[in-house]
Amino acid sequence: MLNPRKFSFGGTSAIVTSMGLVIGLGAAKAETSTIVSGLLIVGLADNMTDSLSIHMYQEAEKLEGRAAFRTILTNFVARVLVAVSFAIIVLALPESYAGIVALAWGVSPVPEVSKHLGVAVLVIAASRLIGSWITHHVY
Repeated sequence: MLNPRKFSFGGTSAIVTSMGLVIGLGAAKAETSTIVSGLLIVGLADNMTDSLSIHMYQEAEKLEGRAAFRTILTNFVARVLVAVSFAIIVLALPESYAGIVALAWGVSPVPEVSKHLGVAVLVIAASRLIGSWITHHVY
């Protein structure tokens, strides 16, 4: 469901970290407030250090100021939005469902499975056509 490429490259890190926190702290039977606090703290603290690292790299590479700021800003905003979205899941759902929904929110299995099934159908159809063509034209 979340597509980090539409936000920034930092979204991927935020998704993986957030899923890890929700699943790991949930398995440890942490309270909802602890999980939400962890998501928001990491969503800000790790995000700030990541943004600073990006900034330092961009300065070293002498990237144009406006482009550098835009990259840092989109990275920061994307990661905060991802962390908040996982916090909302944890707050809105019972503990027994929050981990499952967080995993589905971060991984998005349906589009991936659909792509693979689509390719499989195309391969089977193409193979069938080739076999039929050979049967009618070669033999």
